[in-house]
Amino acid sequence: MDDQTDVLEADRALKQKHRAMWASGDYPALASELLLELGAILVEACGVTSRQRVLDIATGAGNAAIPAAMMGAKVVASDLTPELFDAGRHQAADRGVELEWQEGDAEALPFADDEFDTVMSCLGVMFAPHHQRAADELLRVCKPGGTIGLLSWTPEGFIGRMFATLKPFAPPPPPGAQPAPLWGSEDHLRELFGDRITETNARKKTLAVHSFHQPEDFVRYFKSHYGPTISVYKFIAEDADKVKELDKALTDLAESFGDAHGDTPFQMEWEYLLFTAKKAKGNAG
Repeated sequence: MDDQTDVLEADRALKQKHRAMWASGDYPALASELLLELGAILVEACGVTSRQRVLDIATGAGNAAIPAAMMGAKVVASDLTPELFDAGRHQAADRGVELEWQEGDAEALPFADDEFDTVMSCLGVMFAPHHQRAADELLRVCKPGGTIGLLSWTPEGFIGRMFATLKPFAPPPPPGAQPAPLWGSEDHLRELFGDRITETNARKKTLAVHSFHQPEDFVRYFKSHYGPTISVYKFIAEDADKVKELDKALTDLAESFGDAHGDTPFQMEWEYLLFTAKKAKGNAG
């Protein structure tokens, strides 16, 4: 019993750390300024229609949930970090839609088996530390024959490479935690879901980002807005040499993924995997 209690306490502490990380900075602003189109892309790929019941896991401020509600679906937006919901509510009101916001851990969702017609996540569930648990929960709450939709950064794309760059400067991950960008690997998703899904479709696409005039602008922005980056810089804050080293590593990475010629703006290409599937009809619960 003591061992089980220790495991539960460690998991609870890990989730609180994740919640605090995503509450730091300003992820809703980042999503609105850089990632807005991705939510609508995922909703379209899932074929969301009116009257459907839709769950958006690790919704953040509702970048995919709000476009789904605009299609007339009945949407539940769930996230471990409810501090992000106020920004989502304001955005939903601005677009004239209502949806349900509910705090929830992607690895232990507070919903019934087979409850939703579509279960999706846009750059969200990929950050749950235990991938198999999250994949199992995602499938559990989806109806047999229902749609699974995921949009995730790829390991080899810019954000995947950014996390690889951050890793040597970050504290060691907890036991059992897996790198988030693995969700951007089709092979990894097939391992997680196995024969419990059918009609899979996986496409790699890129997001054009032209919000930064130069690589240094990207680094400054992510140091102030993006929870995972803020967390690593906080960890090394007392070591000025490490801070400079990470600044340079991220600047060099941004430059290598960017493109500017003459008077044209600095533009970056961020690769992601768009993955959709159906839950196999023989897999209830």
